[in-house]
Amino acid sequence: MSRGDARTLRAGRRTVEIQRPGKVLFPGGGGVKEYTKGDLADYYRSVAPYLLPHLRGRPLTLERCPDGLDGQRFLQKNTPEHYPDWITRVEVAKEGGTVTHVVCDDTATLPHLADQACVTLHRWLSRTDRAGGPDHPDRLVFDLDPDGDDFAAVRDAAHWVRELLDELGLPAAPMTTGSRGLHLVVPLDGRHDFDEVRRFAHDVAELAASRHPDRLTTAARKQHRADRLYLDVQRNGYAQTAVAPHTVRARPGAPVAVPLAWKQVDDPSLDARRWSIADAVDQARTEPWGDLLCRGRSLGPARRRLDDMRS
Repeated sequence: MSRGDARTLRAGRRTVEIQRPGKVLFPGGGGVKEYTKGDLADYYRSVAPYLLPHLRGRPLTLERCPDGLDGQRFLQKNTPEHYPDWITRVEVAKEGGTVTHVVCDDTATLPHLADQACVTLHRWLSRTDRAGGPDHPDRLVFDLDPDGDDFAAVRDAAHWVRELLDELGLPAAPMTTGSRGLHLVVPLDGRHDFDEVRRFAHDVAELAASRHPDRLTTAARKQHRADRLYLDVQRNGYAQTAVAPHTVRARPGAPVAVPLAWKQVDDPSLDARRWSIADAVDQARTEPWGDLLCRGRSLGPARRRLDDMRS
């Protein structure tokens, strides 16, 4: 339903108003399509059944582009007072105080955030509604960050890291980032705090890089990478975030971070921006991860195997 310069859409049990739905957020041209705020809201409502399980209970950092990609962009942590009271909030500790984040627990929150030109949802790797709370992650993420747009290097790295994780008895779920690389997501049982998880991720990345020293690196500074793919584990820390599965990226063409089946990683046509809001829901409906993330793993046995390999 439309009303002047606004329209409403039904999202779950609520009706959400989208102001200026025709406002262009993603300009077209140069071989990419144009997408509006209304397109963004429609996408998030459609993908909600697949996206919400990855968001519930998790503080979000919101990447907003009020004037589209050509305007100012900023990251928003604190929840504005004018957000509806039905949107879930959570207060978490930060250095010197606290911050109140949005938590997306229902379908209606997604188009409301789209109405605020929140393009990308960056989620915590821990949940505030589970035992252990925000200090104990239930996800571990390896970010495979190539030098440039060399996706063949990303594909090789994904298989090498997966092989190592298999040796450690840990599953890994691949996901395009919608930018340049892939994320490999490992489900955890939440027993270990961020310091333990980050040390483990760092040691895994170091071992993977030592096996392929000409192709992989853990060097954080670009000048030290020498054209090698960067195995980034810095997201595995308290209050750090990773882009959520099924999230739109603030790039031309509205690419989406999309979960993959492992067989798709070998598709020669694959790159990190393969899907956009035009077709990402179709990929989501295939449920490529299945129940892979349903059972979190303890790092105890994997840590012992890893220490044996490194000794």
